[in-house]
Amino acid sequence: MAESIPSDATPAHDDHHHEEPSFASKYIFSTDHKMIAMQYMFTGMAMALIGGFMAYVFRMQLAFPGIDVPGYGLVTPANYNSLVTNHGTIMIFWVAMPVLIAAFGNFLIPLMCGCDDMVFPRINRLSYQIFLLSAIVLLGSFFVQGGGFGGAWTAYPPLSAKAEYSLTPLGSSIWLIAVALEFVAFLLGGINFVTTAMNARAPGMKLYDIPMVVWMIVIASILFMVSVGPLIAGAIMLLFDQVLGTAFYDPDRGGDPILWQHLFWFFGHPEVYVVLLPAVGITAEIITVFSRKKLFAYKTVLHTAIGTGVLSFTVWAHHQFIAGIDPRMAHVFTLTTLLISIPIAEMMFVYIATLYGGSIRLTTPMLWALAFIGEFLIGGVTGIFLGASGSDIYLHDTYFVLAHFHYTFYPIAIIGTMAGVTFWFPKMFGRHMNENLGKIHFWGSIIPFNFIFIPLFVLGLGGQHRRVFDYTNFPDLSLPWMQEFRVIATVALLVMLGFQILFLYNFFQSIFKGRKAERNPWNSNTLEWTTESPPPHGNWPELPTVYRGPYEYSVPGRDKDYWPQNEPV
Repeated sequence: MAESIPSDATPAHDDHHHEEPSFASKYIFSTDHKMIAMQYMFTGMAMALIGGFMAYVFRMQLAFPGIDVPGYGLVTPANYNSLVTNHGTIMIFWVAMPVLIAAFGNFLIPLMCGCDDMVFPRINRLSYQIFLLSAIVLLGSFFVQGGGFGGAWTAYPPLSAKAEYSLTPLGSSIWLIAVALEFVAFLLGGINFVTTAMNARAPGMKLYDIPMVVWMIVIASILFMVSVGPLIAGAIMLLFDQVLGTAFYDPDRGGDPILWQHLFWFFGHPEVYVVLLPAVGITAEIITVFSRKKLFAYKTVLHTAIGTGVLSFTVWAHHQFIAGIDPRMAHVFTLTTLLISIPIAEMMFVYIATLYGGSIRLTTPMLWALAFIGEFLIGGVTGIFLGASGSDIYLHDTYFVLAHFHYTFYPIAIIGTMAGVTFWFPKMFGRHMNENLGKIHFWGSIIPFNFIFIPLFVLGLGGQHRRVFDYTNFPDLSLPWMQEFRVIATVALLVMLGFQILFLYNFFQSIFKGRKAERNPWNSNTLEWTTESPPPHGNWPELPTVYRGPYEYSVPGRDKDYWPQNEPV
């Protein structure tokens, strides 16, 4: 418990009355988990705008090669490489992770577990400060000689190890340092998430009374901490190759570039589940509330998530089927890749079973949650083609891979985030978002998304390879129908980005002028809805006591169709 750690403890509930904090101590150097959650969320939103702008620039170059892109200018090959590299890096490490894990983890874990703060509040503050530093360092890489790193977000050597290949000598090293700082921040955050959920729960809250989203964030934090070590070691070796002239990855001097692929993907594939699981947990919370149904097979979902985390360490080499690995091992990794699709599919169908027979309300959060299930299933099905070593020989490094990747990560990073933001917005800010604007934004995001990436599946099947700056240089890839598909995808992206302006307007306008929210606007069971909206410092005047699980909806014999966890029998 927090109270048992004097050197870094949260204040006791009897000590909640303090003098008014200064602006700096309240908003900049706060140790309050809710304020740190907001810091992560707003930083992630700012980075999403930057990452989205990068996507706009390089998609314009692909659809209309050689033009001056409005708001940017002429895109050179070096610019293109840098934009693609940093778009991928930002959206995964500086958007998906800080929002889904850090923002929601910080906000929800103490509130859902019934405690007043994280057990290590100063470490929590330090984690955000290091994360903010990492974002500044990454953006700073664009302003050094040679510009930002242009060796792809996977940073394969020797392209990333030799300046004469990537042409970004300083940018590549700064990029690596920024990623390292971000990893440190999330290691610190993960310590807090796991310790708080396991040791600071409200009286009466047993392990199977913990809401699913908390479990998913805890499992994701453990996955990250277990998998990141080899990549840190590999990154140190890569930095030495870049700066000190060592040859860990230089085949001309006895090194092995494939070693980096093993170290990177041993982390990189569990990383998919690090960001997936919180989105899956958010979806669980929303579909139970808006179908008024108990979560179907709670324990099965939990055990499946743990099993998925274990299996995720056995599939990394499906990224390396054409990298020269032993074909016999390719069969092994094909098998493990197909196996890991089973528990993920099981979770999705458990959610569909939860919906079956429910009293469904299609609110904005529910629309996002349903879209997550539908769009992510497309990503999962198309991944089977890439997990089979035979078909991957043809599809590898084409736009089919890119489309599949976005059908997994867009539902995770964007749809999952939007579901969580629209669901917990009343609790975070004490006001409601505009429901009509929310639904317009939903459809204005989902429909263009499919018009962006379905054409890219077709282009990939047609042989269009990734990381090509201008396809007019390749006669077989510059056929009229192919260019038309690139234009369709780009126009759809412009439409989707335009609708994000509507979301930003709705979000910020609602913070100040939205309809005031009551404590429990959704009639939900979990503990965060039992305190004020927004929660005060310390969350509750007195710690709640838990009497039941989080999903007791539509219980026979009760007048109300919900049964809060803290309501005595």
